[in-house]
Amino acid sequence: MSDEKEMSFLDHLEELRWRVVRASIAMLVFMIVAFIFIKWIFNNIVFAPAQIDFPTFKWMCALAELTGFNELCVTELPFKVQSRNMTGQFMMSLTASFVIGLICAFPYLAWELWSFVKPGLKSTERKYSRGAVAAISFLFALGIAFGYYILSPMTIWFLSTYSISDIIVNEFDITSYVSTIASLVLGCGVLFQFPMVVYFLSKIGIVTPELMRKYRKHSVVVILILGAVITPSGDPFSLTVISLPLYILFEISIYISSVVVRNKLKEEEAKLRADQQNL
Repeated sequence: MSDEKEMSFLDHLEELRWRVVRASIAMLVFMIVAFIFIKWIFNNIVFAPAQIDFPTFKWMCALAELTGFNELCVTELPFKVQSRNMTGQFMMSLTASFVIGLICAFPYLAWELWSFVKPGLKSTERKYSRGAVAAISFLFALGIAFGYYILSPMTIWFLSTYSISDIIVNEFDITSYVSTIASLVLGCGVLFQFPMVVYFLSKIGIVTPELMRKYRKHSVVVILILGAVITPSGDPFSLTVISLPLYILFEISIYISSVVVRNKLKEEEAKLRADQQNL
């Protein structure tokens, strides 16, 4: 601990540089592996939400049978994917490889970042921050799963079936398709980190449950704006699908902040009693 305190500013920069290098190498390795198997990845992962046999659409058909609301069952996705640019397929291969490399390497990236920040924390802060990397990775994976299994197929379904005229045929460019899926999936992964952000801000006293409750109505507007940013299509259906879980995360974050503040008060009371007893 003493060695960590004696590190100079340049030493910290050097440590950060090497952690960034290691994290970049890890992401590059996953990116290269993804690029090697890019054809399989596109057929079985990237284009999977655009197939009617995708698990989400099967669940919707099962729900339609139970409820009798047959409109829920997706029977077709009337669109084609085209590449109108000479470098379109190659650039989207790189984009998909980068996104997959980032997703696969994220737990290691979070661990490197946490390892850099951890020495600067107090012993009590370290104690209550155990499992931070696991929690961050879990929330990221949960967001990725939500973006891939819920938001992406719902967006594809809505946009491919929406029509203003029978004359118009939906032929989406590969660049538009991949960019939409990537932004939806990664956007959800990032936004699902909100509870962890609130946890750490509550630990240092910047955020309180009272503050969050006070601006609850304002948060709805912010969530809608974030939802519009994440969903490039901007359609109301996708906006609703992403905004609802974000608001649920906001309510969960209020509870997390309440627990953190309550524990801090208990610690302060215990410390005060101990000081009084020593006197």
